[in-house]
Amino acid sequence: MSAATSAEPLAGRSLDELVSVYVWQIPVRIAHWLIALSIAVMSATGLYMGHPFMTVAGPATQSFVMGWMKVIHGYTAYVFIAALVMRFVWMFTGNNYSHWDKFIAVHRVRQRGMWPVTSFYSFLRDKPPAYVGHNPVAAGAYTLVYGLCVLEAATGLVMRGASSLTSMVHMFGSFAWLFGGLAMARWIHHIIMWLLLGFTLHHVYSAVLVAMIEKNGTIDSIVSGYKWVPRSDLMPGPYRWNNRGEIDE
Repeated sequence: MSAATSAEPLAGRSLDELVSVYVWQIPVRIAHWLIALSIAVMSATGLYMGHPFMTVAGPATQSFVMGWMKVIHGYTAYVFIAALVMRFVWMFTGNNYSHWDKFIAVHRVRQRGMWPVTSFYSFLRDKPPAYVGHNPVAAGAYTLVYGLCVLEAATGLVMRGASSLTSMVHMFGSFAWLFGGLAMARWIHHIIMWLLLGFTLHHVYSAVLVAMIEKNGTIDSIVSGYKWVPRSDLMPGPYRWNNRGEIDE
């Protein structure tokens, strides 16, 4: 459980008083923005590679537009993979809010929180349950998104390996059969791109919505790392208290 970073102790304070809590550590924030920017760049270059929408007069050897798109797409993909690895490593080495068991609800206390959160998302309650970090439903959704990111990286490496006979990634081309061949790998790669873009739109919308409702600096926190939460959110609740006396945040 993380401690509040305010100068005075929590004891004796009003339960409604806001306290500053350090939630997202630097590697989490760096990985978040690298993944977001990578998805944007790879989507733009990937769409061009599939359906070129710019034409340049003169020989292709002089403009090299498609070549530059492939170069940018490829190196951005390496940044994307590195950011994923960084985030996965931090699931085992980071603080409580970034730990892997926040994404996979293996603990009963996380499982008990799913229905209250689902009720809020289903408009059955007007206030979301108090979670400082990811709530169990959102974290489960992020787990699926990370799975899509891994599959996107895998299909990309397969296609890159099949066309790069002299590069280090050439060996990945031999795994095309896992996806039903190169054509199917490309189709999966393309579909996941649209799924990730759709998730990005929903993610931004939901972040703004929750920030407006909870007024806890949700959007600011992915830049600064800090959230402002009522002291009551750091106290035990009916579905946030586990057998070890710790609060599921």
